[in-house]
Amino acid sequence: MVAPGRCLWRALQEPHDVTAPRPALTPARVASLELTPGRSWPMGANVDGNGVNFAVFSANATKIEVCLFSDDGRTELTRIALPERDGDVWHGHIAGIGPGTRYGLRAHGPYEPEKGHRFNHNKLLIDPYARKIDGKLRWSKALMGYHVGSPLGDLSFSTRDSAFAVPKCVVVGADGFDWQDDSPPAHPDAATLIYEAHVKGLTAAHPRIEPSRRGTFRGVACDAIIDHLTSLGVTAIELLPVHGFVDDRFLVERGLRNYWGYQSIAFFAPEPRYLDHGDTAEFKEMVRRLHKAGIEVILDVVYNHTAEGDGFGPTLSFRGLDNASYYRLAHDPRHYINDCGTGNALNLAHPAVLRMVMDSLRYWVEEFHVDGFRFDLATALTRGPHGFDSGFLHAIRQDPVLARTKLIAEPWDVGPGGYRLGHFPHPFHEWNDRYRDDVRAFWRGDAHMLPGLAKALLASPEIFDRDGRAAPASINLITSHDGFTLADLVAYKDKHNEANGEGNRDGHSANFSDNLGHEGPTSDPLILKARARRQRAILATLFFSQGTPMLLGGDEIGNSQRGNNNAYAQDNETGWIDWKGADPDLLAFTQRLSELRRRFTVFSQRNFLHSRPRPADGLPDLEWWHPDGRAPSDEDWHDHIHTMGMIVRASAETLEDSGDDEVFVVFNAGHAREVNLPPGEWIRVLDSANPDSGEKPANATYKAAEQSVVLFAHPDAATKEGTP
Repeated sequence: MVAPGRCLWRALQEPHDVTAPRPALTPARVASLELTPGRSWPMGANVDGNGVNFAVFSANATKIEVCLFSDDGRTELTRIALPERDGDVWHGHIAGIGPGTRYGLRAHGPYEPEKGHRFNHNKLLIDPYARKIDGKLRWSKALMGYHVGSPLGDLSFSTRDSAFAVPKCVVVGADGFDWQDDSPPAHPDAATLIYEAHVKGLTAAHPRIEPSRRGTFRGVACDAIIDHLTSLGVTAIELLPVHGFVDDRFLVERGLRNYWGYQSIAFFAPEPRYLDHGDTAEFKEMVRRLHKAGIEVILDVVYNHTAEGDGFGPTLSFRGLDNASYYRLAHDPRHYINDCGTGNALNLAHPAVLRMVMDSLRYWVEEFHVDGFRFDLATALTRGPHGFDSGFLHAIRQDPVLARTKLIAEPWDVGPGGYRLGHFPHPFHEWNDRYRDDVRAFWRGDAHMLPGLAKALLASPEIFDRDGRAAPASINLITSHDGFTLADLVAYKDKHNEANGEGNRDGHSANFSDNLGHEGPTSDPLILKARARRQRAILATLFFSQGTPMLLGGDEIGNSQRGNNNAYAQDNETGWIDWKGADPDLLAFTQRLSELRRRFTVFSQRNFLHSRPRPADGLPDLEWWHPDGRAPSDEDWHDHIHTMGMIVRASAETLEDSGDDEVFVVFNAGHAREVNLPPGEWIRVLDSANPDSGEKPANATYKAAEQSVVLFAHPDAATKEGTP
C-alpha cells in the first residue's frame, strides 16, 4: 500500500540528508510511503531530500512497477506502479525511502516473441541504471520468461516468480567520498604504457597483499601493486570488465565461473565480487591511489551484448523491460542478431539504448574519475542501418565529458564485415592484432616476415596513417588476456584448454607460437635459455616500436597459464598471476626496456615515420640497414634473411620537442650474424641476449646473437637521463 498525500519523513522531521541511509523497510513503514509523479529525469533511482525518484525507459510496456524489498533482499514488501509516462520514460517519486533500499523492476506488456516482445511481470528485473547490485544470481528455471520443457519452447509463458534468484538493485546516494583534490594524470598518448590486468588475477596470489584485500579493488590499490606498476613505468592500468556481470549457467554446472567478466548485466554498478566490504567507494579509493602514483585507470567495457543470451536465455533486465528496443532483432523478430557470438547484440541505433551507454560512460568518468575505456568488440557498437555508421561514433566524439578520456577499440566482431582495424576515427586508438601476429611470426622464424616486422615497428602506417591520426593510435600488443601469455607463447605449439570443459575446441588455434623443442614445462637448460632469449627479444620489439605499447600483466615476470589460451573460466591458479614463481631477471629486463623507451623518445613519436628528410639537416627520420652495411634492396625485403637494422631519428615535426636522438636497433630472429654498423661512433646500450646491459663502445661491426635485439646510441645520447 502507498498512502497518498503524506510524507513520512516530513512527519518524522528527519533532516533531508541524501547521504544517510533510511531505517530498515518493514511492512508497517511501506504502508506509509508517499507516491507522487516525480520526473522523467535523470534515469534510474535518484535520491533527493524526500525520497527516491525512479525513471525507467520502455517504449512497449503497459505498466512498470518498482518492487521494494527487505534489507536482506529476501522479502518483496510491495509493488508500486510508476504513475506517469513522458514519451517512453515511466517515472514516479517515492517519499520515505533512501540510500540502501533494495529494489527491482517488473514490466507488464505483451508476451509475443514472434513480434519481438517478451514482457513477463513474473520476472524481477535489474534496473539498467542501477548504481549498485547486491546478491548473486541463482540459476533456476524461474529465470526464464518461457516455460522450460514446454513443446512450444520460448513461445510458452512462465508464471514462476524469479525474485528469489535475481540480485537486487540498491539505491545509492552521495557517499561524501573525499577525493583529496584528485586530478587525472592525463599522460600524453605518446608517453603511454598500458598494463592490462584482471582485478582478481592481479591480486589473488600476491604474498604482500593482505588476504582480505586479494581479489578486490582495494587489493589493486595496495602498495605492492602500485610499487610494481611504477617500477615498470606503467602510465595506465587497463582492467578487465568491472561492470556487474553474471556467471554463465553452463560454467556453474561445470564448477567454473565467468572469470573474465564479459557477461555484463549492470553497466553502472561495480561488480560486487571485487568489493572488500560491499562499498562502491572502494573503487574510488583505488582510482585515487592510482592517480596519486601517476597511473590512469582504463576500463574494459562490454556494451556490445548482455548476459541474457538468445531467446532461450534468462530474463534478467533488458529483455523483460523492452526486448524489441534494447536488442537488435532479426528479420523474424523472434530471433536475435548475434554479431557478438554470445546470443544477442545491444541495439545502439535506438536513442534510449545509446543514451544508456553514454550515460554509463559519463557516470564512470564523473563519479569514479575513470580515465578511459577499451570497447570490447567495438565494431558491434558501430552498426547502423547502413553499416559502419552508428550514432555511437558521433555521440562519443562530441561528448565534452569524454573529450579528455582515452578511447580504445577492439576493432572487430564476428558479424558480417566485422574486421575494422584502422577504420575507427580519431580520437580512437585500436588494438592492433596485425602487429601481434606479424611480430610473433617474425620471432618464430617464419619466412618473408621482414616487411611485416617493419610495418609493426612503425605502428602500421599503412593502416593508421590517415585522417590526421597519430602513431599512438596503434595499440601494440604481443599478448593480452585473450590468448597465450608471453611465457606460454614460447613454451607451447598448441593450446591446452582441456580444463575449460569444451574438449579443447575453444580458443584461438592460430597462435604463431613455438615450444622450442618441448611442449610445456621442461628442465632442459638449452630449451630454457632459448625461451628466455625469445621472450626478451619480443619484449624489446614491443618497447622499441612506434605506437602505444600494451603489456599483459604477468608477462614481465614469466607468468604461465599452462598452455591455456582461453582462460575465461579459470578463476584459479591458472588465471591468477603467479607472483611466487616470478622471474626477477625478466622483471629487471622489462624495467630496463621501459626506462630506455622513456630515455630515447624517438621510440614514442606522434608522427609516423616515412624516411622523410628533415629540413634542419636533410637526414631522414628513418633508415633501414642491411647487416652487410647498406640500404636493403627490394629483393632483400623478400629474401629469407631474418636480420634487419633500423636507424630512428626524430621526425621533422617532433625534432624540437624530442631532441636530436639517433638510435640504431638490430633485430635478429635467425642465427648469430655479424652486423656492420652505420658510420659514426656507437655505444651498445642493450643486447637482449646478453645479461650485461651496461653501455659499451661498439666497433665497426657487432655480432648479433641469435634471437636478439641490440640497441645502439651515440655516446652523448647513450648516457643521458630519460623522462622520469
